Amino acid sequence: MNILVVGGGGREHAITAAIARSRKDPSIYAVMSKKNPGIAALCEDFLLEKETDVEKVVEFAVSKNIELVVVGPEAPLAVGLADSLEEKGISVASPKKKVAQLEFDKAWARNFMRNNNIAGCPVFDVFTDKDAMDAFIDELGNVAIKPSGLTGGKGVKVMGDQLPDLEAAKKYAAGLLDQGSVVVEENLVGEEFTLQAFVDGKHLAFMPTVQDHKRAFENDLGPNTGGMGSYNAAGEILPFLTEEDVESSKQIMKDTVTALYKETGQEYKGTLYGQFMITKDGPKVIEFNARFGDPEAMNVLPLLESDYVDILAAMASGTLDKVDVKFSGKATVCKYAVPAGYPDHPTKDREVVVGDIGDAVLFYSSVYEKDGKVCTTGSRAVAVVGIADSIEEAEKIAQNALENLSGDLHYRNDIGKDFLIQRRIDHMNEIRGN
Repeated sequence: MNILVVGGGGREHAITAAIARSRKDPSIYAVMSKKNPGIAALCEDFLLEKETDVEKVVEFAVSKNIELVVVGPEAPLAVGLADSLEEKGISVASPKKKVAQLEFDKAWARNFMRNNNIAGCPVFDVFTDKDAMDAFIDELGNVAIKPSGLTGGKGVKVMGDQLPDLEAAKKYAAGLLDQGSVVVEENLVGEEFTLQAFVDGKHLAFMPTVQDHKRAFENDLGPNTGGMGSYNAAGEILPFLTEEDVESSKQIMKDTVTALYKETGQEYKGTLYGQFMITKDGPKVIEFNARFGDPEAMNVLPLLESDYVDILAAMASGTLDKVDVKFSGKATVCKYAVPAGYPDHPTKDREVVVGDIGDAVLFYSSVYEKDGKVCTTGSRAVAVVGIADSIEEAEKIAQNALENLSGDLHYRNDIGKDFLIQRRIDHMNEIRGN
């Protein structure tokens, strides 16, 4: 089978590696904007092109007799790449534009949740008028401000974090109005986690829960990033979650998939990413994404014991209930090495040298290969993943690997460490009144 992966980051390297492990021995092709050496090494051939250039991606897929496509990033979904590929008779294990707007139009997503009585929807409203928006911000008193469109995970700002007070919230929200509508919602208090699922339009197969760390510096300080690292516990459930938390979150995602078809007439096929906040009132939806998270894909895909190609084909054909989706039950810790100065003033075009990383798994992200050297671009460069029977063991494997990368790099040492996880447990105990 000829399979095309669209995208060239760490998430897509993890996707490509999972496909390459298939017992079906598929021929892999890729479209990416820069040459990711990890993806290129696993491919029969690749095209260096913008992933949002639908015409060229489709042309490449047709020329290579591609039978199945998986799209990694969100931007190609927002311009209808899955729709155009299917019009050419090519199966796609990623959602079409009409249902992918669950990610790329946050105003639509919130109204969709409210209109369909999906549980876990925070108090919110959508604004194009400053005066009405300011009045709502005053009414809620503690808010999160979201631009409606795609921002690469860096557009959301919340009070008590990036926004010190109501006036700062109003100023930031007003500045976003030039770009379109603005979502204002209650600022949720709790612990965040990610739940991802394979979806075939009707059936969902869930993956282990993961927690991402967005802040650039130790102890969750500094500016937001695309994610500095993430971890999952052995089994399905993070240490600060309960079984009821996870089951309630799964039901929210099932109800969402059902309601998407009811509202749009289009089945959701592909990976669905739910970012939740566990609050004193149970799980609340921070956002949905129409693809894998990055770095979360690098935690879960190496644990997949079922054949990923079978899962991709089943998502595209609506037969996921016929596949026994299994994960190994191991813990993982993923840590990113990023350019010094990231995210505000990153160095660029600096060589990264990979030494002896022991038992860790390595995924290249925003790098490029030139003259046999791997160089940074200014965004997250290389991720290493430790896999073991416990988070503690997995962390040691990942940390050892990080310390054997050379270059003008920065990374967090604390992700996956006991004290940081215990802080989450204590926080949730306090919120639950335990």
